[in-house]
Amino acid sequence: MSELNRAQQEFQQHLMAGDSTVVKRIVGDARAPAQERLDVYYQAYRLRLIEVLENDFAGLKALLGDDFAVMVNGYLHAHPSQHPSVRWFGRRLQEFLATVAPWCERFELAEMAAFEWAWGQAFDAADAAVREPDALARISPDAWADLQLELHPSLRFLQLRTNVPMIFGAVARDESMPDLVTETEPVDWLVWRRDLVVRWRSLTVDEAWALQAIADGASFAQLCEGLCDWHDVADVPIRAASFLRGWLTDGLITRISTN
Repeated sequence: MSELNRAQQEFQQHLMAGDSTVVKRIVGDARAPAQERLDVYYQAYRLRLIEVLENDFAGLKALLGDDFAVMVNGYLHAHPSQHPSVRWFGRRLQEFLATVAPWCERFELAEMAAFEWAWGQAFDAADAAVREPDALARISPDAWADLQLELHPSLRFLQLRTNVPMIFGAVARDESMPDLVTETEPVDWLVWRRDLVVRWRSLTVDEAWALQAIADGASFAQLCEGLCDWHDVADVPIRAASFLRGWLTDGLITRISTN
């Protein structure tokens, strides 16, 4: 290893872990000793990462207030940034908040992190042209049983026990946050992007199952069969068809095939 590479690694270790090995390479003077010069970069690195997560997790920052920077420093110590792009720095934040005290004592924090990470993934996902609602009118009745759908690549599924999506929405609109509400059972949520806008809504249990079944490659006939767990057989085709119309209206479907 060259001396330059060794110096770079030592400097990186100082930034990420506070290792002072590199201090011997720094020239200090009366205005700023070597350690003080290093601390400028050490603190600037952390401030930059705090800023990144403030932008990526505005809802979480609103919930934590002044404790946000303390949390980020703890997260950085537990999960140092490993990717060249800071976009991925927060990918383990939900896990950290769910397992590390004192943050794990407030499970809405991990849920907000999960929701905002899904929001970011939906925003960054690949684009794809969506089918319009009138696409169903062109399908022969005989072909419906074998109908298969392809979902937009931005779709993300979540289960949440708190109303963090409403809190996030209020923060995004610069409104007062609603009170935290906790449900007795998890609620299914869908996050997706349409026309460069990230959208989200809650799902009924049967719709959540149906969307997941479509994502797993189920045909319309298999979809109807599965919906019988929630509805009378006679009502299932109408329920399934209403789902399809709603998904097309929301811009969730990119392809319809009748293989």
